[in-house]
Amino acid sequence: MAPAPAGAVARGSAVYIGRMRISIVTPSLNQARFLEKCLRSVDAQRGGNFEHMVFDGGSTDASVDILRRWGATVRWVSQRDGGQSDAVNQGFRAADGDIVGWLNSDDFYYPGAFEAVRAAFAADASLDAVYGHADHVDIDGVAYERFPTEAWNPARLHATCYICQPALFLRRRAIDRVGLLNANLHFCMDYEYWLRMARAGLVVREIPAKLAASRMYPANKSMRSRIRMHAEINSMLRDQLRATPERWLFNYGHAVAGQLTSRDRHRRVYGAFMALGALFAALRWNGKVAGSMLREIGTLVRRSLARAR
Repeated sequence: MAPAPAGAVARGSAVYIGRMRISIVTPSLNQARFLEKCLRSVDAQRGGNFEHMVFDGGSTDASVDILRRWGATVRWVSQRDGGQSDAVNQGFRAADGDIVGWLNSDDFYYPGAFEAVRAAFAADASLDAVYGHADHVDIDGVAYERFPTEAWNPARLHATCYICQPALFLRRRAIDRVGLLNANLHFCMDYEYWLRMARAGLVVREIPAKLAASRMYPANKSMRSRIRMHAEINSMLRDQLRATPERWLFNYGHAVAGQLTSRDRHRRVYGAFMALGALFAALRWNGKVAGSMLREIGTLVRRSLARAR
């Protein structure tokens, strides 16, 4: 048997590389309220041998002051860029790690995240990407629900985005193969990237570890612009799959209804707006309304009427 490479630890028949370098890319703009927590969550990871790069889009709040206080611990630049996707792409190009992660400045890692990721990659040299579990947290960083993570299944990925973006890590070779983020996307650049990973045939695996927290709050880009977000997703999916899946057409309908009324206080009105929004989405993105969609809407209407009796 050939000797293990320098720095490797042999465990049974597997060779675990204990010093794989991790590069973390953080795009940021006017997120001083959350930036410190993000930086600390990376700095606190055990094992060393990582770099953290922050690409600030020219913040006018206290972000730059915070970055200056961190000194050489964080590599950073503050200048106007082309948006979040462009900032992440700058980081992907600059990263020199064996493993690359992307952490938005209002999100954070849990302790032990890097150890779990290194162990997964070291145990299987065929893996191109791994992702773990995550929480949705509120504006104060308190977890209120678990992100609905599922095992890797390219077909299932068409119906739902089951990977929480900060909980995914890539080998450098995966980025070389799949390319950079689509800089024209502002909401679903991560989801589109997962679909491209699947199409490229990357070896991807879910790992049983909670790695990250994704912060959701009213001023969050996704929450304050839900209709625009779902419109972008529908266009992206149509381009990727030739037709937007029905589940995403209904998601658009829910976004429209949520903008117009309260689901809890006006369930029947909400249902009507949702159905109209979904029908509009089907015509806009697919050019037709499928019979299966009409049947599902009919079922929803009958259930609504039955509850009203």
